[in-house]
Amino acid sequence: MKIGIPKEIKTLEGRVGLVPAACADLVRAGHTVLIQSSAGEASGYGDEDYRQAGVTLVPDAKALYEQAQMIVKVKEPQPAELKLLRADHLLFSYLHLAAEPELTKGLCQVGLTAVAFETVEDKGALPLLAPMSDIAGRIATQVGAHLLHRPQGGRGILLGGLPAAERGRVVVLGAGVAGGNAALMAAGMGAEVVVFDVNRDKLAQMRALGPNVTALYPYADSLAREVRQCDLLIGAVLITGKRAPHLVSADLVRQMQPGSVIIDISVDQGGCIETTKPTTYQNPTFIWEGVVHFGVTNMPGAVPRSASQALSAALIPYVKTLAGDNWRSYGPLSAGINVDKGKVVHPALL
Repeated sequence: MKIGIPKEIKTLEGRVGLVPAACADLVRAGHTVLIQSSAGEASGYGDEDYRQAGVTLVPDAKALYEQAQMIVKVKEPQPAELKLLRADHLLFSYLHLAAEPELTKGLCQVGLTAVAFETVEDKGALPLLAPMSDIAGRIATQVGAHLLHRPQGGRGILLGGLPAAERGRVVVLGAGVAGGNAALMAAGMGAEVVVFDVNRDKLAQMRALGPNVTALYPYADSLAREVRQCDLLIGAVLITGKRAPHLVSADLVRQMQPGSVIIDISVDQGGCIETTKPTTYQNPTFIWEGVVHFGVTNMPGAVPRSASQALSAALIPYVKTLAGDNWRSYGPLSAGINVDKGKVVHPALL
C-alpha cells in the first residue's frame, strides 16, 4: 500500500504522523511510504532521515495526496486539506468529530473512510489517545503553573508554595490518563490537589499519589466548593467519541477567584467547562470574568519531538494492520471507524 504522511498545517503544530524508524518498518514490510518534504523538521527529523529509512520525499501536499492510498496524519484535516482528500482515501488521524460538525459533513461529502485515533478501542482502553493524553495532562499543569504568574494575568501564586507561603490549590476533573498525569505533576510540585471522578479504583490511584492529593466523587456541592476556592482548574473529562459534558457552568466560573486559571484538556471534544472555547498556541489564552482560560486544541504539539516519538510507537502496529486486506475484521480498528464510505457510522456520532 502507498502510505502518505503530510506536513501538519494546524497553527503551530509540529508533530509528524510517523517517525523515520516507524517508516522503515513499513518499507521493510513491502509498503511504499511517502512523506511531504519538511514534514518532520519541527519534530527534529529532516528529509535525509526519511530518505535513509527508504521513504519517498514528495514536494508538496497536492502531490502527496494524489499518490497516497492511506493518509496518516496527526490532527484533523484543515479546510485546505479537505479539498485534497478523495473517496478512495483511507484517513487515519485524530478527528474529534463530535465537536466538528462541519468537518464531519465535509468528510461525508468526500465519501472516504476515516478511522479516528481517539476511538480505536482495545479491551476498554484507548491506546492511540493515551500517549497524547499523557502529554496533555503534564502540559496542563506546567502551563497552568506559568499562567498563575502575575505577568500572565494570574493570581501571583507559586503553585507548590514555600515556607511562610500557602500552597496553590489545583482541582482536576477526571482521573483518566490526562487527568491522572495532571494530578501527578501538580502533586509533585507540592500543590494541594483535589481530583474528581466517578470510578472508585481511579480515585484510589489518585489518593495514592501522595498525602497532598484528595480524591472525591463529583457531587455537585463538593465540586462547586472546590472550584470556587481553587487556583488552577484542569478539565480532563472524556466519553469516547462523544461531546464532553459541561461539569462547570459559566455561573460557577464567575464565582472563581480573580486571576485563577482554567486549562480544559477536553476542548477537542467541546470542553467540560462551559466558558471554554478553542484557542491556538499563537493566541493561547483569553480572560473571561477575571479568570484566565487556556483552550489550545493541540496541546501536545508544543513538544513535537517527544509527542511524535510516543505517538508513532503507538500507531505503527495499527498502520501495519490497516495496510492489509482484512483490517475491518480487527475489532479495535473496526471500533475506530467514524466515517465509512461517506456515511457516519460511529455510535457516538449518530
